[in-house]
Amino acid sequence: MQVGLRKPNAIVKDLTPLASKGIEVIKGDVEAIDPQQKTVRVNGQELQADYIVVSLGAQLAPEEVPGLQEAGHNLYSLEGATAIRDARTSFTSGRMVVIVARMPFKCPAAPYEAAMLLEHDLKKRNVRQNVCVALYSPEPGPMGVAGPEVSAGVRGIVEGQGIEYFPKHQLPSVDGATVTLKFADDTEAHFDFLVYIAPHIAPPVVREAGLTGESGWVTVDRHTMATPFPGVYAIGDVTGIPLAMGLPLPKAGVFAHGEGIAVAQTIASEITGRGEASTFEGEGQCFIEIGGGKAGFGKGNFYAEPTPVIKLHQPSRFRH
Repeated sequence: MQVGLRKPNAIVKDLTPLASKGIEVIKGDVEAIDPQQKTVRVNGQELQADYIVVSLGAQLAPEEVPGLQEAGHNLYSLEGATAIRDARTSFTSGRMVVIVARMPFKCPAAPYEAAMLLEHDLKKRNVRQNVCVALYSPEPGPMGVAGPEVSAGVRGIVEGQGIEYFPKHQLPSVDGATVTLKFADDTEAHFDFLVYIAPHIAPPVVREAGLTGESGWVTVDRHTMATPFPGVYAIGDVTGIPLAMGLPLPKAGVFAHGEGIAVAQTIASEITGRGEASTFEGEGQCFIEIGGGKAGFGKGNFYAEPTPVIKLHQPSRFRH
């Protein structure tokens, strides 16, 4: 998307066909959730439910890092991705930086993919020799939740593309006037072209409903996805699921998908009296696109103890 390989209409789905399956789609802003009474208010209309599945995702909050929003492009918004696509064509020399502002963030591979796709784009435009590409993150290493071997493997792939990688860099603020990143350890870094992954927060309506725990995300049973409120479930990026290793389950679409299937089967079983309740067991996979028509692939069980068991397959054209 950010390098022009895909257009916005290629990632948009029409919800109209859902009506043919007997699903009523109400478009609007979710203004309030009452998990005790099982009601949801949308555009002033109160909806009464027997079951609620909260799937409101993570809200991007670039304003939480002073100067960030004005200084760069938001990789995780459609507007930001198209802005990167358009602005990159006139960038031919200087320092291009991709930065993760805060943990946690959704799609653990995305910042690394973005850096490598942008790096490959520079090669295609024959200006790579004039540009330094760097990636900063507060993580100790890329995709650390997948274990030290996978993390080291991903770092090797990134640095193998000639991308400078700086882990353990917390970002309190950005000075747009001097195009400088100011880190918590009092170090600074210059940039000429900035791509950022904004801080993520649970949507205010979820926090106001009393659904979030100490982590700031919705607390659920990691297998059933049930919240402490009977008949109320939560799936996807809005949840916070701690793993045995001390890190949370990554926020990624593959997990939202698996969680959604499990919850749907459980609710259907309770309503119809047929079939059995289902559970989510922590299985997931992720492609890692590196540019040049190649991609790596990681797959495994994130609920495995004491640490997730993930296998990383090296980049190839086949996996792309």
